[in-house]
Amino acid sequence: MSTLITNTFTGKTSAGSIVVTGEGGSTTTNLQQGLAKVWVKIDGTQSAGSMIQDNLNVGSMTDSATGKHIINFTNNMSSAHYSSTAMARQDGSDDRAIIISQEEDDGTDASNLPITTQNDGGSYVDTAGACVTIHGDLA
Repeated sequence: MSTLITNTFTGKTSAGSIVVTGEGGSTTTNLQQGLAKVWVKIDGTQSAGSMIQDNLNVGSMTDSATGKHIINFTNNMSSAHYSSTAMARQDGSDDRAIIISQEEDDGTDASNLPITTQNDGGSYVDTAGACVTIHGDLA
């Protein structure tokens, strides 16, 4: 078995594009398109400065109100049209939902993502565990 050790991959045809052949050999995936560009694990019950537990490409979090936060990216996305996935942890017997609304009038842009967490009654609540992952193109 061979081991490849490198610090940088550069596409041969296009420097920013590397194609990987799938397991069956019949499909390909663009490596850059398949990588998460932002991810964060937060504890919304902590103060704004300490709520980020771990992350990639998150500069800070803004605590706008109970159950309302804004994820501020270190490096912007190319537009506000990116894909986001999120989950919130259940606290005790109270289910939690995390809501991501990427509407033009909610403040979402290429530099941040507003999120809210709600309990099963629909009230905004801070939750001790939430995760968000974003895929798309960086600026």
